[in-house]
Amino acid sequence: MDVSHEANLIAQAIQGDGDAFGSLVEPYLGLFYAGIHRILQDPQDAQDALQEALLSIHTELYRFQGMSKFSTWAYRVCINEALMMRRSKLRKREDKIEDFLPRFAPDGHLMNTDSLRDWSQEAVALDLVEQEQVREKIREGLEKLSDEQRSVFILRDLEGMDTEEVAQMLGISRGLVRQRLHRARLGLRGVLEDFMTGERS
Repeated sequence: MDVSHEANLIAQAIQGDGDAFGSLVEPYLGLFYAGIHRILQDPQDAQDALQEALLSIHTELYRFQGMSKFSTWAYRVCINEALMMRRSKLRKREDKIEDFLPRFAPDGHLMNTDSLRDWSQEAVALDLVEQEQVREKIREGLEKLSDEQRSVFILRDLEGMDTEEVAQMLGISRGLVRQRLHRARLGLRGVLEDFMTGERS
């Protein structure tokens, strides 16, 4: 979007023009949603967080000083909203371990077998299960990272931003980005190494 045109839309949106605000954010909605979803990993939560983030962007737009791109500033608002929602959900979560365990019938057979493949006949099914186990371990590893490490890892390694972009996005130094990224990678590597050498040995 042309910078001058974007500046005009910002000015109009600040004055209460809803159509201008819609035109302003519409080109970046995919970017905003993708960043939020990578943090929350749930489509409905991501949609809810995006709506809250758009409301925050709208109400705080007058604070935008033009020191960075509008998309960078707004994306940071979205990431912060996702992190706040994630922290809130973690505080409220009361999941029991039994909810994640497989269920067995009294005769010892796994329940809900209608949805399972016959592993003895289809070797590919085992591969799919192993892939899902690896994905689950990665999700598990991400949950163990601090919010600061997780946000840097997502922006740098999953979103593909460079160190300077991540630093600007999060409002921190490049050195701190590298430090948090290093610790995040070490944490994830530890989880995966334990899984590969332990559970599969």
